[in-house]
Amino acid sequence: MSKKAAVIKGDGVGPELVEAMMKVVNAAKTNVEFVPCEAGARWWEENGGNTLIPDETWNVLENADACFKGPTTTPGGIGTPKSVAVSIRQRYNLYANVRPTKTFPNTNAPLGDVDFVCVREATEGLYFGEEAKITEDAHIAIRKVTRTACRKIAEYSFEEAKRRNYDTVVAIHKSNILKQTDGVFLEEVHKVGENYPDIDIWEYHIDNIAQQLIKNPQNFNNKILLSTNLFMDVISEECSALIGSIGLIYSANIGDNFAMFEPAHGSSPKYKGQDKVDPVATILAGAWMLDYLDEKKQAQAIFNAVENVIEEGKYITYDLGGSAKLSEMANRIAEFTEKELEKL
Repeated sequence: MSKKAAVIKGDGVGPELVEAMMKVVNAAKTNVEFVPCEAGARWWEENGGNTLIPDETWNVLENADACFKGPTTTPGGIGTPKSVAVSIRQRYNLYANVRPTKTFPNTNAPLGDVDFVCVREATEGLYFGEEAKITEDAHIAIRKVTRTACRKIAEYSFEEAKRRNYDTVVAIHKSNILKQTDGVFLEEVHKVGENYPDIDIWEYHIDNIAQQLIKNPQNFNNKILLSTNLFMDVISEECSALIGSIGLIYSANIGDNFAMFEPAHGSSPKYKGQDKVDPVATILAGAWMLDYLDEKKQAQAIFNAVENVIEEGKYITYDLGGSAKLSEMANRIAEFTEKELEKL
């Protein structure tokens, strides 16, 4: 029986990126059944309501083994709905947002080659989403941090370090100011770390690591960078610049029984329909989903193909220094995927 994946095409450049991803995963001869569904700002603008995700899509998600989400736009301002990603993470307790950050061959790494993984607690913190008006002048946002969530994300991080044969988990915090919420986070990281004596724990304040990632980025190679929701949202974005383009950063949102895969970048509405943006993050997020759904061979073929196409340098998009269209780069990756599949 084949696995089933919900596919949200998203907003802006999302639909054309998802089309490119589908071309590549089909070239990998996937057996996964993909079920398209709606979510995002475009759907909300047409239908209204207090959510970006229609009931029909939740029904598809309930019957799927995983979800692929193209980039979606989240409207801003008072009274607008919660983002698609946050809604799905919280509904299915997808507590680990994971972004591998590794320099690709033949690319312009502005500060030298890097290779590490950003792990972000993805269900609470300031993304808990509760704010209050105290007076006409004062509003507050609630930062929810639980020991349970801190323990789970710490366990994931140490296990990920073990899987990758990494020697360190870097705990990023601001406990000198946020004494309770970040204090709990650090306590749980150290408690979990007791079960992994071969893996070190480095502590960095959020402001210090923002500087160190520019000054000494190679210090963090072969390490897991771990933090709470908003801190790692910001730091992982900084890390994406170290490999030259956020168009290369793929991500997963992983829980105990479900996972959602997506490119790390936004919907770039100004590039909609121009066949221009880098498809790599979307394609590799799709490959990671195939791996999650036990199509390891197909996933590896895609990862190999992407590396080969970037290294070849003939069919790469503008952000990588080339002039290829989105569709041209995707077509080349699909060609290489078929060749790589034969080798495996």
